[in-house]
Amino acid sequence: MSIVQTTHGHIEGIERELSLAFFGIPYGASTEGSGRFRAPQPVTPWVGLRPAKQIAGASPQGDHPVQGFAASGFRSEDCLNLNVFTPAADGAKRPVLFWIHGGGFTHGAGYEPLYDGRALVERGDVMVVTINYRLGVLGFLDLRALLPGRDLTVNAGLQDMVAALHWVQDNIEAFGGDPANVTIFGESAGSAAVGALLASPPARGLYRRAIMESGVGRAATPETAAKITEIVLEELGLTAATAERILDIPSPEIVAAQSRAIPRARREGLGGAGPMQDPETLPAAPPRAIRDGAAADVPLVIGTNRDEIKLFAAVPGRVPVEEAQLPAMVRDLLPGATEDDARGVIDVFVRSRSSRGLAHSPTDIFDAVTTAVRFHVPTHRFALAQKQYQADTYQYLFTWESPARRGAFGACHALEMPFVFGTLDAPTQDKFAGSGPEAEALATNMMDSWLAFARTGNPSHPGVGTWPSVEAEVRPIMVFGRESGVESDPLSEERVAVEQFVR
Repeated sequence: MSIVQTTHGHIEGIERELSLAFFGIPYGASTEGSGRFRAPQPVTPWVGLRPAKQIAGASPQGDHPVQGFAASGFRSEDCLNLNVFTPAADGAKRPVLFWIHGGGFTHGAGYEPLYDGRALVERGDVMVVTINYRLGVLGFLDLRALLPGRDLTVNAGLQDMVAALHWVQDNIEAFGGDPANVTIFGESAGSAAVGALLASPPARGLYRRAIMESGVGRAATPETAAKITEIVLEELGLTAATAERILDIPSPEIVAAQSRAIPRARREGLGGAGPMQDPETLPAAPPRAIRDGAAADVPLVIGTNRDEIKLFAAVPGRVPVEEAQLPAMVRDLLPGATEDDARGVIDVFVRSRSSRGLAHSPTDIFDAVTTAVRFHVPTHRFALAQKQYQADTYQYLFTWESPARRGAFGACHALEMPFVFGTLDAPTQDKFAGSGPEAEALATNMMDSWLAFARTGNPSHPGVGTWPSVEAEVRPIMVFGRESGVESDPLSEERVAVEQFVR
């Protein structure tokens, strides 16, 4: 039966061969007009049967420089909606996997075919929920100091995620899910969002477990957020005195200004869009919160891809790094390092990569060091910090290589997602992720680990064997690749070489 009664009214979804899908279900009122820059508001109940057979709007956004990261469908400030995939709306209490899409907190949508939950729900007898939430300026700009008394909020996009989790608590049982067994998971900015939810007091008790793919989370200080707000206003042609006009400017103009403001903020060392520290919604950046035990009761799976940065670096027309340039470029990645330090790091990475049969040209070494600094070291630290409080903390490394551009991407950022969702048949994934028996076997192993973790809090299963929890000394890590299994601290030489320089 594809008709379900929610707390706001009846909806009708799509009947598939072995499952049901419901698209575009509102979990919050429109953020257009009076809802802009305010906390998410309740949905107005409807009368009659509401169709849930088509996607609803994603948050306003521009084109993304990396193809496939921007939403493929239409965009609207009426974007607080979600999608539900279930084997049956039968009242059974199945584990719930709650997906938060990535895209740098500026791009993306929860309805993409890549995130279709069909394969997971039909294989594992679980439920999948995917969400849209406010992005970029509309989701994370802080205007409270400039526009007092207007009931504006901070971290609106993060509050949207909390509102969606409340919707799950109130409604998911009617779809066949267990509100007491929710696993939040996401990739890139979605992983950072999971980190923020782990650190956010209003989110506590709304989920049971967490999976973080390629990102540990960050939070700007109020001072940094204020500078970013100033840059955004300047790009809109506004000042502190005229800031209230941003409440009425059409969203495409805001997105256009955002596309100029965020690169400028990054050049000035301020970072990009995303959550900021706030006493109520996010008291501390996720890594600090985890060190302080904010998520002590939450089992965690966390990991990275071996060659994360190559998704962004392996672009057509890229000028190869010259060997003579490499020491200075690596030194710039390592705060406090000398050029001799940089040469020592380079030597370690060359030995490590060559011993594993991996490409180790100056360009490859620069990309590998960048990946270690931005992804591998922060992930190791996050995992070990959580393990101090939570025995069920597990780490992985994804090593499958993309066949695209003659292998230039390696095991890059975002590559694991079609394997996690079992969506290797989604548009373009045959070129990006590959196909064939080995790819299908890897997808089966990753799906079964995510499913096992959602069910039990332990990602082990017969396909990969026992997956031990993190340990500071041995550091057992599940490697997902052409062959999957546990290794003791793979790429440890690289991590150790740069760790002292990573803040």
